[in-house]
Amino acid sequence: MKFMKLGSRPDAFYTTQAIRCISSEVSSDLIIQVRSSKYLLHKFPLFSKCLRLQRIFSDVSSCSSPDQPVHLPDFPGGEEAFELCAKFCYGITITLSAYNVVAARCAAAYLQMTEDIEKGNLIHKVEVFFSSCILRGWRDSIVALKSTTAFSSLAEDVRITGRCIEAIATKVLMNPSKVSLSQSRSVNIPDDVSSNGLEIQSQKTHTVAKGWWAEDIAELSIDLYLRTIIAIKSGGKVPPNLIGDALRIYVSCWLPKVKRARRMDEGISSESDSDGKVEPTLKDRALLESIIGQLPTERGAVSCSFLSKLLKAANILDASPSSKKQLARLFGIQLEDATVKDLLIPPLSVSHACKMLYDVDIVMSIVEMFMLHGQSPPTSPPRLRTEFVDRRRSRSAENVDLELQESSRRGSSASHSSKLKVAKIVDGYLQEIGSDTNLPMSKFISLAEMVTDFARTDHDDLYKAIDIYLKAHPDLTKCERKKLCRILDCRKLSMESCIHAAKNENLPLRVIVQVLFFEHARVTKSGDEASHLPDDLKGLLSQQGIDLSRPQEPLTTMPTSIPAEDQFCVSAKRTPLLKVKLAEDKEQDVQHSDTGKVESGKGLMKTRRFCAIPGRPGRMLSKFWSNNRRASNVKATAKS
Repeated sequence: MKFMKLGSRPDAFYTTQAIRCISSEVSSDLIIQVRSSKYLLHKFPLFSKCLRLQRIFSDVSSCSSPDQPVHLPDFPGGEEAFELCAKFCYGITITLSAYNVVAARCAAAYLQMTEDIEKGNLIHKVEVFFSSCILRGWRDSIVALKSTTAFSSLAEDVRITGRCIEAIATKVLMNPSKVSLSQSRSVNIPDDVSSNGLEIQSQKTHTVAKGWWAEDIAELSIDLYLRTIIAIKSGGKVPPNLIGDALRIYVSCWLPKVKRARRMDEGISSESDSDGKVEPTLKDRALLESIIGQLPTERGAVSCSFLSKLLKAANILDASPSSKKQLARLFGIQLEDATVKDLLIPPLSVSHACKMLYDVDIVMSIVEMFMLHGQSPPTSPPRLRTEFVDRRRSRSAENVDLELQESSRRGSSASHSSKLKVAKIVDGYLQEIGSDTNLPMSKFISLAEMVTDFARTDHDDLYKAIDIYLKAHPDLTKCERKKLCRILDCRKLSMESCIHAAKNENLPLRVIVQVLFFEHARVTKSGDEASHLPDDLKGLLSQQGIDLSRPQEPLTTMPTSIPAEDQFCVSAKRTPLLKVKLAEDKEQDVQHSDTGKVESGKGLMKTRRFCAIPGRPGRMLSKFWSNNRRASNVKATAKS
């Protein structure tokens, strides 16, 4: 770090009875009070260099006694800065560095220590040191800029703040090898590098990380930091990902209390939290919203994990809806790069109406942004042939068209693969939130339906999520279970999921029957032998009266209309797949028949397994009947 010494006399200031004096053979004739300190000084050395003191004393002496002190309550820098200026007037040695150069410059400007009153005055000497040394050093520029916080208005007037920001931005944009980084806490410079950053004796190449400057400027206050970031971005040479990484480092340095406040809200304590809860303030909220406003909009400039942390902080600090919307948009354009953990965002800490574990609404906004951004661009319309047949395109033009078509095809493929990844992420997220007992079923269904049907190559993960939700919500009515299971396509379940679903008592009976039917139809269509099926599935099919040894005719006709409550396996176009009808009403008739006979539990279970497949011969229906069922109890009719 650079420094400069001015003056040659030894320090003669001393303190007696809380008053600062200077040892001299001449008695003091000037009393100056700066804040809570009094100084007994002499008029001649101070008035010869400080024009302001001359004017103040001339005004005070005409209406007060000589022993009356001259008050300087708003002196910039306080007692230390005033004493530094006073020592300069007496010729006492003072040392200027990046830590006090701003205070000395502002104090000299306040006292009007200009060249007009005396050549070689303090303002001139400080300016020479500031321009030639401070602004040329990396660390010195940051320390000086950081110290301007205490002199915000005066430092702006003397153009110290702006010059420091410009100097820092210039060094970020230039080659790091040409910057004096010896005192940067981000970079270690070897001993064979001189003060200006150039190699002297060694021929070894010195590599510096591209974001070497991010940790150093993170020391600045939010106002100075944002001005510095804007100056760096205006240069146009720093990639967006480095800007995003710098913002991430700044947030980690200045918003640690957000995580701590969340731990306190959740009742989690630690040794570091034993000193009390830290309440988020309006200053923290303003800082967070300012950082969000500077996030690069390019895809991949900030990671999904960082966006997730910002969303969590936004909920804790109750940030503005516009800030949350911007985070959701940035998150949505790169959702395929996220993980399920990134989406587990706690809800608003101030909201007690709905005590859900996670903020599902913001995740739905993120998925919606992804779907809007991931829409494939419309293909260009075919060219119309005109009468100008002689206008032939060159071979190069045809090649350009082929390249554009190939690029469009690759973009469409990438969009499709992204949607496949997002479908896996959403299904995994549904499994995480399914165990939340306070999660409304409408939100669960809405989020599941936001993923297009073709993006789910299989419904195994979705089935797991539905199963978890059903187990966590045992009080769901029959209609609610039906509505929930309509988002499931039984045709896209694997054999293992089919076996599990067939034994799942939480599923509606219609879903179980469809699972068995489609699994049997799949085996029949593929021509596989029944021996290839697992024993569990063969046993379940046998219980339903399906003879695996006899091949079944393919279903060539399907019903044209099915009631909404009977539709479970629905595709993107909501095409009805199978009409299933239970004989529950029949059970009630049997229980209240004139004979007064009540069926046993075993008979009821067999009746519940009854289903009818319209559009096929009666022999197909007979396989779903139990052999020991009496014909007088149930009436079934099938169209031949």
